Amino acid sequence: MSPMSARRYFGTDGIRGVAGANPMTATFALGLGAATADHLHERNGGRPTVVIGRDTRRSGPMLVAAMTAGLTSRGADVVDLGIMPTPGVSHMVRALGAHAGVVVSASHNPFDDNGLKLFGPDGAKLTDEEEAELEVRLEAGADAGPRRIGAELGHASRYRSEDGHYVRFLLQQAPYLDGLRVGLDCAHGAAYALAPAVFQKIGARLDVINAKPDGTNINVGCGSTHPEALSERVVAAGLDAGVTFDGDADRALLVDRRGRLVSGDHILAICALARGERAVVATHMTNLGTERYLAERGVTMHRVAVGDRYVLEGLRAEGLSLGGEQSGHVLFLDKAPTGDGILTALQVLAACRTAGRPLETWVDEIPVFPQRLVGVRVPDATKDGLTDDPEVVAAVAAASVDLGGNGRVLVRASGTEPLLRVMVEAATEEAVDRWTERLTDAVRGAAVRGAAKRGAARDAAAATSPVAP
Repeated sequence: MSPMSARRYFGTDGIRGVAGANPMTATFALGLGAATADHLHERNGGRPTVVIGRDTRRSGPMLVAAMTAGLTSRGADVVDLGIMPTPGVSHMVRALGAHAGVVVSASHNPFDDNGLKLFGPDGAKLTDEEEAELEVRLEAGADAGPRRIGAELGHASRYRSEDGHYVRFLLQQAPYLDGLRVGLDCAHGAAYALAPAVFQKIGARLDVINAKPDGTNINVGCGSTHPEALSERVVAAGLDAGVTFDGDADRALLVDRRGRLVSGDHILAICALARGERAVVATHMTNLGTERYLAERGVTMHRVAVGDRYVLEGLRAEGLSLGGEQSGHVLFLDKAPTGDGILTALQVLAACRTAGRPLETWVDEIPVFPQRLVGVRVPDATKDGLTDDPEVVAAVAAASVDLGGNGRVLVRASGTEPLLRVMVEAATEEAVDRWTERLTDAVRGAAVRGAAKRGAARDAAAATSPVAP
């Protein structure tokens, strides 16, 4: 069994859940902080330093305080970065020479959720093995680690924002925009103050929306999960381009002056050609049109499973620098070890400036096959097994035969939500609609059968269990 499948708390992108419900509680965060400090002491020796940042959710300060208490109780020093994009925390781990970083954020998830994500000393996410080791410590309980008293306890401090390590890094990667009219949708999230500051420094004329977080409005009808808000604003205000972030700003999508979405697939193609890449890494969700466009220009696309951790693994395995997801989560490994929405936007705009071609010319040129993605809600306990249901397997096989080389289908379990995601891509909208309906029906049928089997198993177990006297 792989570390990923064996783990109880960690998913494809840290730990997530509804804030206030297990595991996203102060008690759990306290234990995770203690387990992390014990892990760092064992790995590194001496007193470890951990940086911690968060997005704008109301539950963020609670979880930061609990993580800080757990870390310092086990002798780790903590530097609180305050509200900071996830890639900013990753950068600060390296900039301050810290041993680890913690991000309190649920990224693009709804406000009610929150999450805990950990980075190692290189600013990259922990490996599967390290996360599995932390789970072993968590299961052992808070009393399993060494107690520390007096001067052995850790020290907590606040980062001096005027030091600006992360902003300086971004400016080093930025083109001068010379009055370019840019719309920013900050999703009421972690980039609400930092992104406008960076774009102003490089000469953009800004029109900023959704940059007034109140603790509950993060991602609500805005940001990269709702790019239509920015599309309307760009067209109405006559802007040259738009950039929309998710709640923790580790991804970005753009909008051209006609209000059309510039997806992560477009971004990957634009940056691959601008950087002279001969190969890139993408996921199974990446549009077939992008793959063919790049192939015609001598760029090979390596596909991996959905999730930025798999993109990272693919890049390392192939010795490449550029990879990304359709969602706008793009990795430039020669610049940063994790996805960075602000960096991504700057790289795209720099590519446009260097090539002398505005975004709309790229969108006109890069083909996009009709594609539809549907999330089918299923019981969380069975979502991983439903893809092996015989009727689901048969439906996927039939769709693949029918579409041939002019389409693709993918049915996978979400790594962060109780959903099975069904993706259909084809040369025509009719084929997309037809196979999306058939596949989602097959998934729903599998979910019903799975629920019936679980109920029958519970009834059988109850019938054979000893009766108490």
